[in-house]
Amino acid sequence: MVLEMVRNERAILPGVGVRKLHSIIFGPSRPQQVTMGRHALFTLLRENSMLLRRSRGKARITNSRHPFRRYPNLAREMTVDAPHQLWVSDITYIDTMEGFMYLALVTDAYSRKIIGWDISPKLTASGAIGALNMAISQLPHGTGPKPVHHSDRGIQYCCDRYINILKGTGIGISMTEKGDPLENAIAERVNGILKTEWLKNNRPRLKVEAIDMFGDIVSSYNGRRPNLSLNMQTPDSAHMSHGPIPRAWKNYWKERHKYDQGTNPCMMTKGTLGVNLT
Repeated sequence: MVLEMVRNERAILPGVGVRKLHSIIFGPSRPQQVTMGRHALFTLLRENSMLLRRSRGKARITNSRHPFRRYPNLAREMTVDAPHQLWVSDITYIDTMEGFMYLALVTDAYSRKIIGWDISPKLTASGAIGALNMAISQLPHGTGPKPVHHSDRGIQYCCDRYINILKGTGIGISMTEKGDPLENAIAERVNGILKTEWLKNNRPRLKVEAIDMFGDIVSSYNGRRPNLSLNMQTPDSAHMSHGPIPRAWKNYWKERHKYDQGTNPCMMTKGTLGVNLT
């Protein structure tokens, strides 16, 4: 019975791991037809060869050698406690049997919800602009504060077309400064989740298939997949919240080193936005 429940969930979330499966199947919102601890579930899946293997590595597609202006990293000093305060953007590739497609994403840093996306056959600014316009359409109506938009220094985000849309909408502009992936870690992590949990074992055959399938992937990610950084809420649920959200994981490296070099542990929440990955 439990294995069948796992198969049903992985039909929707093909790359979801044991901890999230346990939260989905045996969480407080589900009727308790059967109960099982997380370690027992791990053992059951291991014995039935249903544990996932994670892959590493990716292609670098950011072109930062261009004449356009780079902007300072404003996100580094932000403490985000509500939706639409900080957006993070990135571009990655989808490998199809016909060749690469390029996926542009805009993610709300507070809720981890994907609020804008576009898939294009070419690595141009048009895809990034399509994702940005989708995100802008979801801004609350009114004259309230606008978000800060954070991205790498790639030409798609620095070009005049993209910058003019941000400025015309009153959105702040923030960019990475050192080329370190941790400066845009939330966006990088969302890319990795989509590719390892959905696309790794479900490679699109045709380019058009990648476009057709991605709407369902975003819906499943936003509305079905629990997130450790959101205390096992889904991004859709967190997007309706305000205030700090406790995370369901520990940064053990930071715990061991928080007193090194005179670091004040009371200040760890500021400037660590790009480190809390999942």
